[in-house]
Amino acid sequence: MSRHAETRAGFAFLSPWLVGFVALTVFPMMASLYLAFTDYDLFRAPQWVGLANFTALFQDPRFWTSAKVTAIYVVVGTPVKLAAALAVALLLNVQQRGQGAYRSIFYAPSLIGASVSIAIVWRAMFIDDGIVDRIQQLFGLPAGGWVGDPSKTMPMFVLLAVWTFGAPTVIFLAGLKQIPAELYEAASMDGAGPLRKFRSITIPMLSPVLFFNLLLETIGAFQVFGSAFIISGGTGGPADSTLFYTLYLYIKGFAQFDMGYASAMAWVLVVVVGVITAILFRTSNAWVHYSGDSR
Repeated sequence: MSRHAETRAGFAFLSPWLVGFVALTVFPMMASLYLAFTDYDLFRAPQWVGLANFTALFQDPRFWTSAKVTAIYVVVGTPVKLAAALAVALLLNVQQRGQGAYRSIFYAPSLIGASVSIAIVWRAMFIDDGIVDRIQQLFGLPAGGWVGDPSKTMPMFVLLAVWTFGAPTVIFLAGLKQIPAELYEAASMDGAGPLRKFRSITIPMLSPVLFFNLLLETIGAFQVFGSAFIISGGTGGPADSTLFYTLYLYIKGFAQFDMGYASAMAWVLVVVVGVITAILFRTSNAWVHYSGDSR
């Protein structure tokens, strides 16, 4: 087969993906970009308004509230989830009987994820007189439920995020398996303790995997929606304490039918996530170490 024939065959096999990518990703994104500069309510033709949606967006107090709620969740929830995932990976990395069963048990919640069913269960656990309330009462702690308390809703969502630490745990575990045992043996001979080994060997050798997990979990944290919608009943309450960015975007677009405003919000989110991703890549040079790196 000639080189040109191989190229045509390659494109032929790629064509279903390319058609899907253009039709389901590129075209909707371009349509959304256009709608961000229009007044569109799904029932009338879009009317061009220029930057009016972006101006209104930055003057909207609820927009800033949703940005604040999401930022807190990203800054707090992502490190806590990764720390829990790494801790469990270190425990599972020890050779012991039934190791496969333990790994399956820890990974099982991630198969379910923060789905609608889990969000419903989570809400039932944390409402007034739920199972968490009853456990608190056993220890003499005040009851009243977490769902209706604005000061407790964020810890509740962070716990829900930690619940799905299985996927990053598996990635961390794969990374731990790639660290040569000789490094730990040499460190032991030099008198290094567990903490020194962790700081000087495990973290540097695991830094590419840590960076990969940090990147994915950060991007994912910005997109939390289903659990916020179910637990808050689609309102973002109480007192907008669960008004995540994507939930407010949904409210503006599909509850208030302000699709132009919602599209503007979507593109602001794209830019913010893109900037944060670029910053993570830029700063990774200072702390991510790859095999064979001379630094």
